[in-house]
Amino acid sequence: MRVPGVRLATPILKQGGTVSSAVIAVMPVKKITRDVMVTALLLTLSASAAAVDGMALETGYDNRSEMARVAVQWQWSKRWFQGKGWHLGGYWDLSAAHWERDPAPDSPSSLTEIGLTPVFRLQADGLRGAYLEGGIGAHLLTSTKLGDKRFGSTFQFGDHLGFGYRFGVREAYDLSYRYQHLSNADIKNPNDGINFHQVRLQYWFQ
Repeated sequence: MRVPGVRLATPILKQGGTVSSAVIAVMPVKKITRDVMVTALLLTLSASAAAVDGMALETGYDNRSEMARVAVQWQWSKRWFQGKGWHLGGYWDLSAAHWERDPAPDSPSSLTEIGLTPVFRLQADGLRGAYLEGGIGAHLLTSTKLGDKRFGSTFQFGDHLGFGYRFGVREAYDLSYRYQHLSNADIKNPNDGINFHQVRLQYWFQ
């Protein structure tokens, strides 16, 4: 019986004609890596769903690439630099994204990315209204190539600056713009990096 997506290896025979190696399932390493990473993220989210403070959907582009991202957030209770009606707060942002770029020879045209970022936000004490934010985090890619881009390593730093506005009942809705840069900070060459203009819609549960 053939199983879709699985290639069966030829059995190996010992002297005397007995089978020493039965069926070996061989799957593409990249697909396994992607599936494991996505599964790990889903398990993490399921296990801690009660503690999640928010979730977000995001889309972005550069001149030849597009991306889509889903993320969850955990707000910090700590407030710094408390001013007159303003403070510096923040949250943890755990995300998974899919990138696509114009195809190029001997290179995939898409990849998956997972990231964890501490984000600092200058915002009103009541949280409603405009804010500024920035963050720098760690990201893992399923490939070091994307179209004509070469990233050097699967580990990447991702930093962003952005602004947005919180509104609605309980200030639950959050719409923002971000400019994000990802690269490996010359840890390993080539280090083409990539930049995205992003629009993000976020919903805060509490």
